[in-house]
Amino acid sequence: MSKATLPSPGQADRVFVSPALRTRQTAEMLGFDAVLAPTLRDCDYGRWSGKPLMSLRSEEPDNFALWISDPEAAPHEGESLQQLCKRIAGWMNEEMPLGGHVVAVTHAAVIRAAIVDVLKAPPASFWTIDVQPLGMVRMTHDNRRWSLRF
Repeated sequence: MSKATLPSPGQADRVFVSPALRTRQTAEMLGFDAVLAPTLRDCDYGRWSGKPLMSLRSEEPDNFALWISDPEAAPHEGESLQQLCKRIAGWMNEEMPLGGHVVAVTHAAVIRAAIVDVLKAPPASFWTIDVQPLGMVRMTHDNRRWSLRF
């Protein structure tokens, strides 16, 4: 994605960033003076944090299969997909009444959870959404409902 397709810092009323170093560096690179938003942190993968998905599939096949098939499962002793989706939906509902143009620099899992909420899709649909690194998703709210904008 080219920097030209992103909103400029002057276009945003509020900019939030996950506490993770990589998201803070991205926000800085894009010229945003962002506010740390702990709610926008990545999914808590528990004891699986930092491990490649492919290694989990071979090391813990039953737990991995449970995790991707049951949104309420957290075999890694971290956060379930349902918990992640609920956390992000709560943040979106808190920000929506404030209006304006909000930018959130965060993680693919958080963006997926936001899309699940906007579409009112079941949490299991999380796995059908592919968010590329440095990807951008536009969401709008008209005081009645959220929409994805392409």
